[in-house]
Amino acid sequence: MINELSVNSLFDLEKTIAKDIFDGINLPFKVLPLISDFIIKLGNSLDKEIFEKRGENIWVAKTAKIAPTAYLNGPLIIDEGAEIRHCAFIRGSAIIGKGAVIGNSTEVKNAIIFDKAQVPHYNYVGDSILGYMAHMGAGAVTSNLKSDKSLVTVSVGKEKVETGLKKFGAILGNYADVGCNSVLCPGTMLGQSCRVYPLSMVRGFVPSKHIYKNKNDIVEIK
Repeated sequence: MINELSVNSLFDLEKTIAKDIFDGINLPFKVLPLISDFIIKLGNSLDKEIFEKRGENIWVAKTAKIAPTAYLNGPLIIDEGAEIRHCAFIRGSAIIGKGAVIGNSTEVKNAIIFDKAQVPHYNYVGDSILGYMAHMGAGAVTSNLKSDKSLVTVSVGKEKVETGLKKFGAILGNYADVGCNSVLCPGTMLGQSCRVYPLSMVRGFVPSKHIYKNKNDIVEIK
């Protein structure tokens, strides 16, 4: 089951401008400390016909839709066709993919949002990665710091995978869908096409193509 945590098991790397950050990396949470420096390097190489620089280490595609009330802080890349809605708060170290949606009052920091992923209503996404077309329902949030401030581990069955990270929210594989007002505890990882019931508190790894109803009721999608 550990193999299901790998970059290739969770993502289609052709669906993000951040593809190269995953070079030589098997477990995706390993890239979280690299995001800020990667953005600065990539941003300075972007095509000026497609992207414009809007502040220190902030690159925004000319076709992106940015609400006048949105707050953008660098390092930041917003790719083509993305939509940043009213009162969105992007704190920095974020890569927002093509056609992705960062919605009303949603906060994002130190995160990679793949193409067409959506966090459209009152979400918090910190120290996290959302795969292609992943979706978080209204009010769903990532919790990226344990209450005792210890290093985050990922629970996979009876095993615990050490991450070496103090801050690590969640990783959602392609097409994962999180129900409204759910909380993804530190170190949560959802496989491709997972579904999480509304009002859930999720911890650890949920395999691809499973529905999370509660910690004792995780069923395969037939």
